[in-house]
Amino acid sequence: MVDLLRQAGYKYILGARIKKEPADVVEWMLAQEKISGMYHEYTRKNGERLIVGYSEQRAKKDAHNREKGIERLRKAYSSGVLTKASINRRGYNKFLSISKDVQVVINEQEIETDKKWDGLKGYVTNTDLDAGQVVAQYHSLWYVERAFRVTKGNLEARPIFHFTEKRIEAYICICFIAYKVYKELQRIIALHGGINLSVDKVIDIAKAIPTIKLSLPYGDTERVKTLFLSEKHRLIKPLFDIKAILNKK
Repeated sequence: MVDLLRQAGYKYILGARIKKEPADVVEWMLAQEKISGMYHEYTRKNGERLIVGYSEQRAKKDAHNREKGIERLRKAYSSGVLTKASINRRGYNKFLSISKDVQVVINEQEIETDKKWDGLKGYVTNTDLDAGQVVAQYHSLWYVERAFRVTKGNLEARPIFHFTEKRIEAYICICFIAYKVYKELQRIIALHGGINLSVDKVIDIAKAIPTIKLSLPYGDTERVKTLFLSEKHRLIKPLFDIKAILNKK
């Protein structure tokens, strides 16, 4: 994948597998000062920049997750004997040493080695952005990931029951417009601080709000009335006031 990006001439920012770096790069990373918000750079032979940052919050999370995993290992292998039923599947088997006679011990040295990586996160890029911008751009990826979750889940964009290119493109276009409307509703809800509801909850409530149209017996006069009957209905009533919403933009 990375080779294809390079060949196509694209600029990219990727997460780095820092533990898989060559020994000299690993030594360099672990020797850097660990201060939250500080970034260190290493230029690879191919011109890529390896940016390594440290977060105290991430370090606490890494330590907490490791301790939970090790605690499970100690309970599962308290007898010192490995059984098929007690194989740990949570990613912490690297802390186990298994001998030929299937005796199991916790590898304390491996645990200490793993602690050195607590809080470290790496990024690889071929851009000219400074380190802080690279990290900020990478972390904004969650916006894209959330957009995919909303379109696939809330808007039910998948599965696609079309087979011709034209129909597929039209369907994707409609899904994109639906997502734009979804985000606009989310923005409007945020303008009204008293409406502490998600977009999906607002839509569910709105579906149950009746609107009646009355045609008077004389003349061509019609009257339309939206009825906010319950407390929930009245909670989202401000969203039906178009003039007020336009004034808040």
